[in-house]
Amino acid sequence: MNQFVPHLTPRDTGWIEVITGCMFSGKTEELIRRLKRAQIAKQSVKIFKPVIDVRYSKDEIVSHNEQSLPSVLIEDAKKILSEIGEAQVIGIDEAQFFSNDLIDVCNRLADEGKRVIVAGLDQDYTGKPFEPIPQLLSVAEYITKTLAICVECGNPADRTQRKIHSSERVLVGAADSYEARCRKCHYIPEEE
Repeated sequence: MNQFVPHLTPRDTGWIEVITGCMFSGKTEELIRRLKRAQIAKQSVKIFKPVIDVRYSKDEIVSHNEQSLPSVLIEDAKKILSEIGEAQVIGIDEAQFFSNDLIDVCNRLADEGKRVIVAGLDQDYTGKPFEPIPQLLSVAEYITKTLAICVECGNPADRTQRKIHSSERVLVGAADSYEARCRKCHYIPEEE
């Protein structure tokens, strides 16, 4: 896990930070923590999330432990470019729900000198890479992989277990539909 090191923190340039892991591992909580620190430092912050994610709120990013910050719902990652205004720090939650256009958007923002902080699942419910996160990991300056605790055995969990039957890759849900599992306890549900 990359950590900020004072002498390695970029100056006079933009960069990309990716916070990734399974569900219930604290990705949004960490995103909110970083964005709040930027606000305390009097930096202009703008936060986005995909229109598909209205589980807890339409106008806020919300962590499972109910921390929140105001956000803008968008359907297409390219829309971020026209919505940022004068923001110095851009937060993007639930990035796995955006197309691969998000990669170009994040690179462009970083090239323009913005700090871009992205949070999202790196694997789908089958344990396969969940685009566009793998591609963002390859261009990010800072990467944080968060782990949850396996609900079956208590080991570190890096997988998302789907608890309901559906073969849809994208199925928005929370504790009613998913739980954190380790490599040993995770399994791919049989399709109906």
